[in-house]
This record gives sequence, structure tokens and C-alpha cells, in this order.
Amino acid sequence: MAQGDYMAKHKREHGERFDIPERTRKRKARECKRRSKQAQKTLGIRGKILAKDRYKEKVQMKRTLKMHEENATRRKVDDEVHDGAIPAYLLDREQTTRAKILSNTIKQKRKEKAGKWDVPLPKVRPVAEDEMFKVLRTGKRKTKQWKRMITKATFVGAGFTRKPPKYERFIRPSGLRFTKANITHPELKCSFNLEIIGVKKNPNGSMYTSLGVMTKGTIIEVNCSELGLVTPAGKIVWGKYAQVTNDPENDGCINAVLLV
Repeated sequence: MAQGDYMAKHKREHGERFDIPERTRKRKARECKRRSKQAQKTLGIRGKILAKDRYKEKVQMKRTLKMHEENATRRKVDDEVHDGAIPAYLLDREQTTRAKILSNTIKQKRKEKAGKWDVPLPKVRPVAEDEMFKVLRTGKRKTKQWKRMITKATFVGAGFTRKPPKYERFIRPSGLRFTKANITHPELKCSFNLEIIGVKKNPNGSMYTSLGVMTKGTIIEVNCSELGLVTPAGKIVWGKYAQVTNDPENDGCINAVLLV
């Protein structure tokens, strides 16, 4: 065993604290205040280096935000044709209008690259851990409480196999596993029953995303090859993102809206 693997070994054998994701989130939230205080106190050459690094980060953030803005260009208006002769001083004047030059495909690619989508449900209710997980007591005297059973709808891949009970920390019940979803196309006004490829992002946290938990507002990827959608280049679109719009654990099915 390598010298630095004792922490990973301990985590595998004994698990970790249940509030690790929450503590990590709070640590990240406090990080900006800590860095601000550090920037105010650091002087001399160290202060200059720190200020330079912070400036680079802010420039990168502004570039990311600017990717979502649409540029505009000027083009001629050829709709109206004037009768009769035009005076010489008006010959070089042409009516123009502003037009957005970014196509839908380029906008979608840029939004996906920066991790942002124009979703039908921009705000969703946060789900508490007590509501998401059910504590399972294990051991001879039922004293160990490190196992959790997920009470929400989940997705697992086709070749999924459960871990041995000794090592399984999160249990995903078979009755709450979904492989298909009812997808509504907002432009076609039609619904299709499509297969789920994976869970892209759960708004409640990255831990739920990795577990494949699907709650209201979750971004999932579905196999839309049956719809016959093609790109401007003529290639068939196989996978597309959709947002869950209902509570699957209450309805017994997954309803989602395709992100176009």
C-alpha cells in the first residue's frame, strides 16, 4: 500500500461522515470571505502576486458570462422599394436593422460548455437530507446507522450490479428505479416515451447527481434518436437534455420537457 492511501483505506472500511457534502458546501461558501481577508492583509511582492492571480480569475469569469450574451449586427432592409428617383445626398444612406448573428446551435453549445441552460423550471424547492434518505439500522444490536435508503426516483445504468451489503452505503430500491421518461417537445407539442441515458445535474447537489437521483428540476439526458432530429450539418441527434417537471416518487412516472 502506498504511503498516502491510509485515508482512502479508512474511508472504504468505515465510511465517512454523513454531513461531508454539507460541510464541503459551507467551506466553499466561506472561501470567498477568507480570500478577501487574505488579499487585504497580504503586502509586498506576495500581495502583487495574489492580486494578479485574482485579476486573472475575474477576467475568466467575465469571459464566461460574456459567452451567453448575443452579439448583434447591422444588415440592409430590402423589403421596401421606393418609387421614383432618389436625391444624390440620399444615395449612400441605406436603412439598416439590428439582427442577432448567433445561430441556435452555437448558442446551445456555448451554454452547455459553460454549464448553463435555459430551463422551463429555473427555481426548484430544495430537498432536505431527511426527506431524501431513510436511515437503516444494521448490526446485531441495530446500533450502526451508516446505511441510507434513497426515497426518491433514481436511474442506474443497464449493467448495474449492487455492492455486497457489507460495503453498500446508499441503497436504491428496485421499485424506484426508472429507465424511461415521458418527454414533451415544446415546439412540436407532442410527448414521447424515451429511454434515459443518464442524469446530467441534480439541483440539490453533486452527490445526488452521482447517485442518479431524479427530483423535480433535475436535468437528464434522453435518447431522442426516435424523434428524427438532425443537426444543421445533417447528422442525427442521439442524445438531448430534458428537465424533470414533476415529482416522480409521487406520480410513479417521470415527466420532462426537452431543452431545445
